[in-house]
Amino acid sequence: MITTDILIIGAGPTGLFTIFEAGLLKLKCHLIDALPQPGGQCSEIYPKKPIYDIPAYPEILAGDLTDKLLEQTKQFEPGFTLGERAETIDKQEDGTFIVTTNKGTKHHAKIVAIAGGLGSFEPRKPKIENLEKFEDNGVEYIIKEPELYRDKKVVISGGGDSALDWAIFLSDVASEVTLIHRRNEFRGALDSVEKAQELKKSWKNKYHNSSGSKRNFRN
Repeated sequence: MITTDILIIGAGPTGLFTIFEAGLLKLKCHLIDALPQPGGQCSEIYPKKPIYDIPAYPEILAGDLTDKLLEQTKQFEPGFTLGERAETIDKQEDGTFIVTTNKGTKHHAKIVAIAGGLGSFEPRKPKIENLEKFEDNGVEYIIKEPELYRDKKVVISGGGDSALDWAIFLSDVASEVTLIHRRNEFRGALDSVEKAQELKKSWKNKYHNSSGSKRNFRN
């Protein structure tokens, strides 16, 4: 039985910063996360992607943000249960809680904080025949090392923040970036949409709408 003051489900940036805030109040924290390392999506999905909405950092790589948060929390000596998913939570007669993971690890805490974001995640794969044959051989669901795409032709499928951010970032790395989206409008932040449109004007990217229309960033 792992005992702590605050049990945090989710070891992404929010969960990691909770350690710091709780530590200032002399409260001990322990974190559970289904991923094998702290950082959530920042470390698992896009560690090399720059992010722009962190106070005091006009730009910081997602992986670097995780490293800085971990450095900030070291003084409070948090505990981690990694590679396990929180499955059950049971309230005790004294008002405390016992949380059990999918591997049977039990945690006892006075407080449970859920900082799971979107929860444990896996890629939403398109329904393309024989797609699995190309996975890790040209088809990727996560960009962890952008330099692998140096001077290559890259096709990105999606129209949300992640797709737009990578299309913008890789425009200075890859020889050509083609962005494919099923709708006429992007779903990303306005700033990212505007930057993508600027790339269209500068001939750096191409955009294809899968509904049938085509917008070439080189026209």
